Amino acid sequence: MSDIRYVRGDATAVSGAGAQVIAHVCNDIGGWGRGFVLALSRRWPEPEAAYRAWYRGRADNDFALGAVQLVQVEPRLWVANMIGQHGIARGGKSVPVRYEAIDTALGRLAPKAAELGARVHMPRIGCGLAGGRWSHVEPLVTERLVKRGIAVTVYDVGESGG
Repeated sequence: MSDIRYVRGDATAVSGAGAQVIAHVCNDIGGWGRGFVLALSRRWPEPEAAYRAWYRGRADNDFALGAVQLVQVEPRLWVANMIGQHGIARGGKSVPVRYEAIDTALGRLAPKAAELGARVHMPRIGCGLAGGRWSHVEPLVTERLVKRGIAVTVYDVGESGG
């Protein structure tokens, strides 16, 4: 078992041989337009389009807190849209992050990443606009991914993503 690898850089510019998954946290209200998702959309249109279609069809699919949608963007690269925040921050005292949902989503991502033989890359998920604390999220990443033998790289940049 290895630890989480921390690097400075762009979580959308992953490198390395083999399959790769970029994991990030989305909200449960269909909003896509601030934070890390903008960097994703600058590189690939597919994650946003898939998320919006998933949200529109939510009456007939699994779109909910804790759900994961894996979207292939290149031959050996996927983006994991993980529903881990309830609503969006509106200036109040409550934060939209839902640690239980992130935990569930990571648990659902693990077998998919293992099946692909993929490394998982992410910003500090849930800690940007979702308002979470990495001290709460890091143990979830360790438990759900690292302890299952999945290599994880966390990217730190000038602005928080997630």
